[in-house]
Amino acid sequence: MKPPCHPFAARIVVRADAHDAGIEGRMTDPTRPCLLAIGGAHVDYRGTVAGATRPGASNPGTWRAEAGGGVLNAASSLARLGHSVRLVAPRGGDPAGEIVAEAAAAAGILDTPLTFLDRATPTYTAILGADGDLVVGLADMALYDRFGPKQIMRRDLRDAIAAAPAVVTDANLPGETLKALAAACAGADVPLFAIAISPAKVVRLRPVLGSLSGLFMNAAEARTLGDTGQTAPGALARILSEKGLARGVITFGSEGACAFDGGGCWHVPPAPLDRVADVTGAGDALAAGFVHATLAGSSTAEALRFGTAAAAFAVSSHAAAPTTIDRMALEGADDAVPPAERLF
Repeated sequence: MKPPCHPFAARIVVRADAHDAGIEGRMTDPTRPCLLAIGGAHVDYRGTVAGATRPGASNPGTWRAEAGGGVLNAASSLARLGHSVRLVAPRGGDPAGEIVAEAAAAAGILDTPLTFLDRATPTYTAILGADGDLVVGLADMALYDRFGPKQIMRRDLRDAIAAAPAVVTDANLPGETLKALAAACAGADVPLFAIAISPAKVVRLRPVLGSLSGLFMNAAEARTLGDTGQTAPGALARILSEKGLARGVITFGSEGACAFDGGGCWHVPPAPLDRVADVTGAGDALAAGFVHATLAGSSTAEALRFGTAAAAFAVSSHAAAPTTIDRMALEGADDAVPPAERLF
């Protein structure tokens, strides 16, 4: 049996003039083992164009800021689905960092950041069309490069990994850090799930594909990872399987998603929706639903249905991590998702 979350979790503070970390204790509920979320937790700035998008011109629209990041979004949904979740992510000593801290607290996450007081919290800026689709995004993520592999080797984090029922990470972290995390999870026999983040970053996961219990990506990220121009779901799944990925999920926007493992590949269409508010965070919610179902013992095909239902909560919400998702709501939404179709 995994030990529960320690009641005093460390918040590591890195000062500009010191090599040593200061430790600040935070009380949490030590009732269950903590699912560990290590990776992206930053501030998302999103502008939505009102009407047709006019490139190269000023466009009327609306603007909002909220906490986001692949790992934070997934962790928030997992916490709302009833999991005990601990977040470990680099953060700056600035107001944006407080936005992230407040969001983690609101979701019920145990927040244990690695804080660099003299640095800025990472940010992601997205411009969306009136239909909710991404027009262009800008990632200012330099701080993630300071989360080096030595952090994974800290005793408190090694102990947290060993005690976790699973670890969720993303490709915001440097490649060497992902290698160290994969090795730590493998050594402790702990499942490691990863979120691809972008075509530019997913290549960081190539060296650890064989260590992953699941990888969540969109079609562009899958093609980059597979070094292929294939677009068919089944073909992409076969290519990634041949490259050593034991289980993966590929999303295709309005065409649904496919999931594959050693036993085959399955496809489901999107859950029926009355409207699309914002696609930001949909893949992260899918990852949360899939991990939730997998830890409960569901097959890959059934976990895909749960993930698809979870993604619908994000797509129909303006929040990157939907606040309306919970276990009961997800089980009800899962009933609306058609059975998975086997592709091979």
